[in-house]
Amino acid sequence: MVAGCTDLFPATRVQNLGTADQQMLDITAMPFLRGIISSPEGIRIGAATTWTDVIKAPLPPAFDSLKQAAREVGSVQIQNAGTIAGNLCNASPAADGVPSLLTLDAEVELRNSGGMRTIPLQDFLIGPRKTALQPHELLTAILIPQKSTLGISGFYKLGARRHLVISIAMAAVRLVMDEGKVSSVAIAVGACSPVAQRLRALEGKLLGQTLDLSQITDAEIIEALSPIDDIRADKNYRTHAAAEIIRRILLRLAEEVNI
Repeated sequence: MVAGCTDLFPATRVQNLGTADQQMLDITAMPFLRGIISSPEGIRIGAATTWTDVIKAPLPPAFDSLKQAAREVGSVQIQNAGTIAGNLCNASPAADGVPSLLTLDAEVELRNSGGMRTIPLQDFLIGPRKTALQPHELLTAILIPQKSTLGISGFYKLGARRHLVISIAMAAVRLVMDEGKVSSVAIAVGACSPVAQRLRALEGKLLGQTLDLSQITDAEIIEALSPIDDIRADKNYRTHAAAEIIRRILLRLAEEVNI
């Protein structure tokens, strides 16, 4: 079963006249799988919802980070075809949408002929190109709880060039301030570890305090992530880059709320 195929087609060995090695079923025309629905419980994003759909949707500021990430998913043509669930099922450590969804406490809805289950996105992604999807199971939606739709948010992606590039490091932040203090914060980093990670310990240090960017140090990042070395960057560069990116996002969000 396939949707946008923006990752699958380039990776598939194609034979005569574009015939792939195995049969594929395009599910993008199923109405149940596409669209964004708001309810008292939260927001449901259908699996076949495209990145362009996300960009155009009337969503609260907590989703600004996801919209900013959506604009970084390849070219406009890729954004028009690529789906949010495809970005997750592909399970790249550098998947642009994952950090923002982690800050929104996203869960994934998984279905097969026997029923449905939901699991946190962090538990769904178990390694590079590896997910908790079982045989005959389909990811049908991403679920955001109502409590996580509060606050403001931002996303930053660092690559070897400005556009159309795989990340060296990226981060997303969702922030709620109350009387000058951090009442809720969610911070996630991607492209620095086998799967994107929430920085829970750092969140705990910031919670209940005035916003102090000096607490976001390289030591804090390397302890939480154990950043990877690859052809794009070594772990020391990624460590410093991730810390700097988070500081820049928080500084921008602080300016929005006039701290």
